[in-house]
Amino acid sequence: MTVCRRTLLVAALALPTSTWAQAAWPSKPVRIVVPFAAGGTTDLLARALAPELQRAFGQPFIVDNKPGAGGNLGAAEVAKAAPDGHTLLMGTVGTHGINQSLYPKLPYDPIKDFVPITLVAGVPNVLVLNPAKAQAAGIASVPDLVRYAKAHPGKLNMASSGNGTSIHLSGELFKSLTGTFMVHFPYRGSGPALIDLMGGTTDLMFDNLPSALPQIKAGKLKALAVTSSQRSQALPELPTIAEAGASLPGAPLKNYEASSWFGLLAPAGTPADVVNRVQQATAQALAAPALKERLLSQGAIPSGMTGAEFGRFIGAETKKWAQVVKASGATVD
Repeated sequence: MTVCRRTLLVAALALPTSTWAQAAWPSKPVRIVVPFAAGGTTDLLARALAPELQRAFGQPFIVDNKPGAGGNLGAAEVAKAAPDGHTLLMGTVGTHGINQSLYPKLPYDPIKDFVPITLVAGVPNVLVLNPAKAQAAGIASVPDLVRYAKAHPGKLNMASSGNGTSIHLSGELFKSLTGTFMVHFPYRGSGPALIDLMGGTTDLMFDNLPSALPQIKAGKLKALAVTSSQRSQALPELPTIAEAGASLPGAPLKNYEASSWFGLLAPAGTPADVVNRVQQATAQALAAPALKERLLSQGAIPSGMTGAEFGRFIGAETKKWAQVVKASGATVD
Protein backbone atom coordinates (compact mmCIF):
# COMPACT_ATOMS: atom_id res chain seq x y z
CA MET A 1 0.00 0.00 0.00
CA THR A 2 1.50 3.35 -0.97
CA VAL A 3 2.00 6.09 1.57
CA CYS A 4 -0.69 8.18 -0.14
CA ARG A 5 -3.30 5.39 -0.03
CA ARG A 6 -2.36 4.52 3.57
CA THR A 7 -2.80 8.16 4.57
CA LEU A 8 -6.24 8.34 2.96
CA LEU A 9 -7.35 5.15 4.71
CA VAL A 10 -6.21 6.38 8.11
CA ALA A 11 -7.96 9.69 7.54
CA ALA A 12 -11.19 7.91 6.55
CA LEU A 13 -11.11 5.68 9.62
CA ALA A 14 -10.68 8.74 11.78
CA LEU A 15 -13.95 10.25 10.55
CA PRO A 16 -16.67 10.61 13.24
CA THR A 17 -19.32 7.88 13.41
CA SER A 18 -22.01 10.37 12.45
CA THR A 19 -20.17 11.07 9.17
CA TRP A 20 -20.20 7.39 8.32
CA ALA A 21 -23.93 7.16 9.20
CA GLN A 22 -24.76 10.14 7.02
CA ALA A 23 -22.80 8.73 4.09
CA ALA A 24 -24.25 5.23 4.38
CA TRP A 25 -27.88 5.97 5.18
CA PRO A 26 -30.18 4.88 3.67
CA SER A 27 -28.38 1.85 2.29
CA LYS A 28 -31.59 -0.15 1.82
CA PRO A 29 -35.39 0.42 1.89
CA VAL A 30 -36.70 2.21 4.97
CA ARG A 31 -39.71 0.74 6.74
CA ILE A 32 -42.35 3.04 8.27
CA VAL A 33 -44.30 0.92 10.73
CA VAL A 34 -47.96 1.92 11.09
CA PRO A 35 -49.27 0.33 14.32
CA PHE A 36 -52.84 0.12 12.99
CA ALA A 37 -54.66 -1.52 10.10
CA ALA A 38 -54.74 0.02 6.64
CA GLY A 39 -57.36 2.65 5.87
CA GLY A 40 -57.10 4.79 9.01
CA THR A 41 -55.54 8.23 9.35
CA THR A 42 -52.20 6.89 10.63
CA ASP A 43 -51.96 4.78 7.49
CA LEU A 44 -53.14 7.58 5.18
CA LEU A 45 -50.54 10.03 6.50
CA ALA A 46 -47.72 7.49 6.27
CA ARG A 47 -48.64 6.66 2.68
CA ALA A 48 -48.87 10.34 1.76
CA LEU A 49 -45.41 11.03 3.21
CA ALA A 50 -43.56 7.89 2.05
CA PRO A 51 -43.23 8.90 -1.65
CA GLU A 52 -41.89 12.31 -0.63
CA LEU A 53 -39.17 10.75 1.53
CA GLN A 54 -38.37 8.25 -1.21
CA ARG A 55 -37.78 11.11 -3.65
CA ALA A 56 -35.63 12.92 -1.08
CA PHE A 57 -33.37 9.98 -0.24
CA GLY A 58 -33.44 7.71 -3.29
CA GLN A 59 -34.52 4.56 -1.45
CA PRO A 60 -38.03 3.08 -1.09
CA PHE A 61 -39.92 4.06 2.07
CA ILE A 62 -42.30 1.16 2.68
CA VAL A 63 -45.40 1.43 4.87
CA ASP A 64 -45.77 -1.70 7.02
CA ASN A 65 -49.04 -2.12 8.93
CA LYS A 66 -48.58 -3.89 12.29
CA PRO A 67 -51.93 -3.52 14.12
CA GLY A 68 -52.83 -4.74 17.57
CA ALA A 69 -53.27 -3.76 21.23
CA GLY A 70 -54.11 -0.13 20.57
CA GLY A 71 -50.90 0.42 18.62
CA ASN A 72 -48.68 -1.22 21.25
CA LEU A 73 -47.57 -4.17 19.10
CA GLY A 74 -46.23 -2.04 16.26
CA ALA A 75 -44.64 0.47 18.60
CA ALA A 76 -42.90 -2.30 20.56
CA GLU A 77 -41.53 -3.79 17.33
CA VAL A 78 -39.92 -0.48 16.36
CA ALA A 79 -38.59 0.03 19.90
CA LYS A 80 -36.66 -3.25 19.54
CA ALA A 81 -35.49 -2.61 15.96
CA ALA A 82 -31.88 -1.83 15.05
CA PRO A 83 -31.26 1.91 15.55
CA ASP A 84 -29.81 2.36 12.07
CA GLY A 85 -32.50 4.61 10.60
CA HIS A 86 -34.05 1.90 8.45
CA THR A 87 -37.06 1.33 10.73
CA LEU A 88 -39.31 4.25 11.72
CA LEU A 89 -42.64 4.49 13.52
CA MET A 90 -45.64 6.59 12.62
CA GLY A 91 -46.54 7.13 16.24
CA THR A 92 -49.79 8.58 17.50
CA VAL A 93 -51.31 10.29 20.48
CA GLY A 94 -52.28 6.77 21.56
CA THR A 95 -48.87 5.11 21.39
CA HIS A 96 -47.01 8.09 22.83
CA GLY A 97 -49.53 10.15 24.78
CA ILE A 98 -52.28 7.91 26.15
CA ASN A 99 -51.30 4.27 26.46
CA GLN A 100 -48.86 4.63 29.34
CA SER A 101 -51.70 6.01 31.46
CA LEU A 102 -54.20 3.39 30.30
CA TYR A 103 -52.25 0.13 30.18
CA PRO A 104 -50.85 -1.33 33.43
CA LYS A 105 -47.74 -2.48 31.57
CA LEU A 106 -46.50 -1.43 28.14
CA PRO A 107 -44.09 -3.57 26.08
CA TYR A 108 -42.04 -0.41 25.41
CA ASP A 109 -41.12 2.89 27.09
CA PRO A 110 -42.56 5.78 25.02
CA ILE A 111 -39.74 8.10 26.10
CA LYS A 112 -36.63 5.96 26.67
CA ASP A 113 -37.10 3.61 23.71
CA PHE A 114 -37.58 6.27 21.03
CA VAL A 115 -36.09 9.44 19.63
CA PRO A 116 -38.69 11.94 18.33
CA ILE A 117 -38.20 13.01 14.71
CA THR A 118 -41.12 15.30 13.92
CA LEU A 119 -44.82 15.88 14.39
CA VAL A 120 -46.38 15.16 10.98
CA ALA A 121 -49.92 16.42 11.54
CA GLY A 122 -52.67 17.09 14.04
CA VAL A 123 -56.30 16.30 13.30
CA PRO A 124 -59.65 16.68 15.01
CA ASN A 125 -61.83 13.66 15.52
CA VAL A 126 -65.38 13.72 14.26
CA LEU A 127 -68.48 12.21 15.84
CA VAL A 128 -70.14 10.09 13.15
CA LEU A 129 -73.15 7.77 13.16
CA ASN A 130 -74.50 5.07 10.92
CA PRO A 131 -77.13 7.05 8.92
CA ALA A 132 -79.82 4.38 9.22
CA LYS A 133 -79.33 4.15 12.98
CA ALA A 134 -79.38 7.93 13.32
CA GLN A 135 -82.64 8.16 11.38
CA ALA A 136 -84.30 5.31 13.25
CA ALA A 137 -83.30 6.77 16.63
CA GLY A 138 -84.12 10.34 15.69
CA ILE A 139 -80.56 11.53 16.24
CA ALA A 140 -79.73 14.65 14.23
CA SER A 141 -77.58 16.53 16.73
CA VAL A 142 -75.36 16.10 19.78
CA PRO A 143 -78.24 16.90 22.21
CA ASP A 144 -80.35 14.28 20.39
CA LEU A 145 -77.56 11.72 20.91
CA VAL A 146 -77.27 12.52 24.61
CA ARG A 147 -81.03 12.28 25.15
CA TYR A 148 -81.25 8.97 23.29
CA ALA A 149 -78.25 7.49 25.11
CA LYS A 150 -79.70 8.45 28.49
CA ALA A 151 -83.08 6.99 27.61
CA HIS A 152 -81.50 3.78 26.24
CA PRO A 153 -78.38 3.04 28.32
CA GLY A 154 -76.17 0.38 26.76
CA LYS A 155 -78.20 0.27 23.54
CA LEU A 156 -75.65 2.20 21.46
CA ASN A 157 -72.44 0.54 20.28
CA MET A 158 -69.40 2.82 20.03
CA ALA A 159 -66.61 1.65 17.71
CA SER A 160 -62.97 2.71 18.00
CA SER A 161 -59.65 2.02 16.33
CA GLY A 162 -58.45 0.27 19.48
CA ASN A 163 -58.10 0.59 23.23
CA GLY A 164 -56.25 3.71 24.27
CA THR A 165 -56.50 5.55 20.96
CA SER A 166 -57.78 9.12 20.91
CA ILE A 167 -60.81 7.75 19.10
CA HIS A 168 -61.54 5.58 22.12
CA LEU A 169 -60.74 8.30 24.67
CA SER A 170 -62.79 10.91 22.80
CA GLY A 171 -65.82 8.69 23.30
CA GLU A 172 -64.99 7.88 26.90
CA LEU A 173 -64.63 11.58 27.72
CA PHE A 174 -67.98 12.28 26.03
CA LYS A 175 -69.64 9.52 28.06
CA SER A 176 -68.09 10.75 31.28
CA LEU A 177 -69.13 14.38 30.81
CA THR A 178 -72.67 13.59 29.69
CA GLY A 179 -73.37 10.74 32.12
CA THR A 180 -74.22 8.33 29.31
CA PHE A 181 -73.32 4.68 28.76
CA MET A 182 -72.46 3.25 25.36
CA VAL A 183 -70.80 -0.12 24.76
CA HIS A 184 -67.24 0.18 23.45
CA PHE A 185 -66.16 -2.05 20.55
CA PRO A 186 -62.38 -1.78 19.93
CA TYR A 187 -61.01 -2.71 16.49
CA ARG A 188 -57.48 -3.15 15.15
CA GLY A 189 -57.63 0.16 13.31
CA SER A 190 -59.96 2.83 12.04
CA GLY A 191 -60.42 1.17 8.63
CA PRO A 192 -62.08 -2.03 9.89
CA ALA A 193 -64.14 -0.03 12.41
CA LEU A 194 -65.47 2.24 9.66
CA ILE A 195 -66.48 -0.73 7.53
CA ASP A 196 -68.59 -2.16 10.35
CA LEU A 197 -69.99 1.27 11.20
CA MET A 198 -71.16 1.84 7.64
CA GLY A 199 -72.51 -1.70 7.55
CA GLY A 200 -74.58 -1.16 10.68
CA THR A 201 -72.73 -3.59 12.97
CA THR A 202 -71.92 -0.64 15.23
CA ASP A 203 -73.73 2.67 15.72
CA LEU A 204 -71.25 5.51 16.16
CA MET A 205 -67.61 6.46 16.34
CA PHE A 206 -65.35 9.41 17.18
CA ASP A 207 -63.11 8.84 14.16
CA ASN A 208 -60.12 10.84 12.92
CA LEU A 209 -61.49 13.31 10.39
CA PRO A 210 -59.23 12.40 7.42
CA SER A 211 -60.33 8.77 7.35
CA ALA A 212 -64.01 9.54 7.92
CA LEU A 213 -64.27 12.55 5.59
CA PRO A 214 -64.75 10.68 2.26
CA GLN A 215 -67.57 8.61 3.79
CA ILE A 216 -69.20 11.72 5.25
CA LYS A 217 -69.14 13.44 1.86
CA ALA A 218 -70.50 10.30 0.20
CA GLY A 219 -73.43 10.20 2.64
CA LYS A 220 -72.33 6.87 4.12
CA LEU A 221 -71.82 8.42 7.56
CA LYS A 222 -73.76 11.12 9.40
CA ALA A 223 -71.48 13.67 11.07
CA LEU A 224 -72.67 15.56 14.15
CA ALA A 225 -69.62 17.53 15.37
CA VAL A 226 -65.82 17.71 15.55
CA THR A 227 -63.94 17.12 18.78
CA SER A 228 -61.47 20.03 18.46
CA SER A 229 -61.80 23.41 20.14
CA GLN A 230 -62.29 25.09 16.76
CA ARG A 231 -64.19 24.11 13.62
CA SER A 232 -62.33 22.27 10.89
CA GLN A 233 -61.41 23.90 7.60
CA ALA A 234 -62.41 20.66 5.86
CA LEU A 235 -65.99 20.79 7.25
CA PRO A 236 -66.55 24.41 8.33
CA GLU A 237 -70.30 23.95 8.58
CA LEU A 238 -69.90 21.29 11.28
CA PRO A 239 -69.94 22.61 14.89
CA THR A 240 -67.55 21.58 17.62
CA ILE A 241 -68.94 19.25 20.26
CA ALA A 242 -68.72 22.11 22.76
CA GLU A 243 -70.83 24.32 20.45
CA ALA A 244 -73.27 21.56 19.58
CA GLY A 245 -73.83 20.66 23.22
CA ALA A 246 -74.32 24.22 24.44
CA SER A 247 -78.08 23.73 24.87
CA LEU A 248 -77.71 20.73 27.18
CA PRO A 249 -78.69 21.38 30.83
CA GLY A 250 -75.62 22.41 32.78
CA ALA A 251 -73.54 22.67 29.57
CA PRO A 252 -71.49 19.54 30.42
CA LEU A 253 -69.57 19.71 27.11
CA LYS A 254 -68.48 23.36 27.30
CA ASN A 255 -64.81 22.43 27.80
CA TYR A 256 -64.78 19.34 25.61
CA GLU A 257 -61.67 18.97 23.41
CA ALA A 258 -59.94 15.80 22.25
CA SER A 259 -57.82 15.94 19.11
CA SER A 260 -55.38 13.46 17.60
CA TRP A 261 -51.82 13.75 16.31
CA PHE A 262 -49.34 11.66 14.36
CA GLY A 263 -45.56 11.84 14.19
CA LEU A 264 -42.39 10.03 13.13
CA LEU A 265 -40.14 8.42 15.73
CA ALA A 266 -37.07 6.20 15.53
CA PRO A 267 -35.57 3.61 17.90
CA ALA A 268 -33.43 5.14 20.64
CA GLY A 269 -29.81 5.33 19.56
CA THR A 270 -30.55 6.20 15.94
CA PRO A 271 -27.78 8.58 14.75
CA ALA A 272 -28.66 12.23 15.23
CA ASP A 273 -27.71 13.16 11.68
CA VAL A 274 -30.16 10.58 10.30
CA VAL A 275 -32.91 11.89 12.56
CA ASN A 276 -32.19 15.46 11.47
CA ARG A 277 -32.18 14.57 7.78
CA VAL A 278 -35.56 12.82 8.06
CA GLN A 279 -36.99 15.75 10.02
CA GLN A 280 -35.79 18.29 7.48
CA ALA A 281 -37.05 16.29 4.51
CA THR A 282 -40.42 15.76 6.19
CA ALA A 283 -40.77 19.44 7.05
CA GLN A 284 -39.96 20.41 3.46
CA ALA A 285 -42.49 17.93 2.09
CA LEU A 286 -45.23 19.12 4.46
CA ALA A 287 -44.56 22.76 3.53
CA ALA A 288 -44.79 22.08 -0.21
CA PRO A 289 -48.10 23.50 -1.54
CA ALA A 290 -49.34 20.28 -3.13
CA LEU A 291 -49.04 18.04 -0.06
CA LYS A 292 -49.96 20.81 2.37
CA GLU A 293 -53.21 21.61 0.59
CA ARG A 294 -54.00 17.93 0.14
CA LEU A 295 -53.71 17.29 3.88
CA LEU A 296 -55.64 20.43 4.83
CA SER A 297 -58.48 19.44 2.51
CA GLN A 298 -58.62 16.08 4.30
CA GLY A 299 -58.85 17.71 7.72
CA ALA A 300 -55.21 17.29 8.78
CA ILE A 301 -53.02 20.22 9.88
CA PRO A 302 -49.39 19.67 8.73
CA SER A 303 -46.58 20.42 11.16
CA GLY A 304 -42.92 19.45 10.66
CA MET A 305 -41.59 20.67 14.03
CA THR A 306 -38.07 19.78 15.11
CA GLY A 307 -37.29 16.67 17.12
CA ALA A 308 -36.68 18.70 20.28
CA GLU A 309 -40.01 20.50 19.85
CA PHE A 310 -41.75 17.19 19.23
CA GLY A 311 -40.23 15.73 22.38
CA ARG A 312 -41.57 18.60 24.49
CA PHE A 313 -44.94 18.26 22.77
CA ILE A 314 -45.10 14.55 23.65
CA GLY A 315 -44.34 15.37 27.28
CA ALA A 316 -47.17 17.89 27.47
CA GLU A 317 -49.60 15.53 25.73
CA THR A 318 -48.73 12.70 28.14
CA LYS A 319 -49.72 14.88 31.10
CA LYS A 320 -52.90 16.08 29.39
CA TRP A 321 -54.16 12.61 28.48
CA ALA A 322 -53.31 11.19 31.89
CA GLN A 323 -55.84 13.64 33.29
CA VAL A 324 -58.40 12.64 30.62
CA VAL A 325 -57.96 8.94 31.41
CA LYS A 326 -58.42 9.62 35.11
CA ALA A 327 -61.42 11.92 34.64
CA SER A 328 -63.19 9.62 32.19
CA GLY A 329 -62.57 6.45 34.14
CA ALA A 330 -61.51 4.75 30.90
CA THR A 331 -60.22 1.21 31.17
CA VAL A 332 -58.78 -1.33 28.77
CA ASP A 333 -61.59 -3.73 27.93
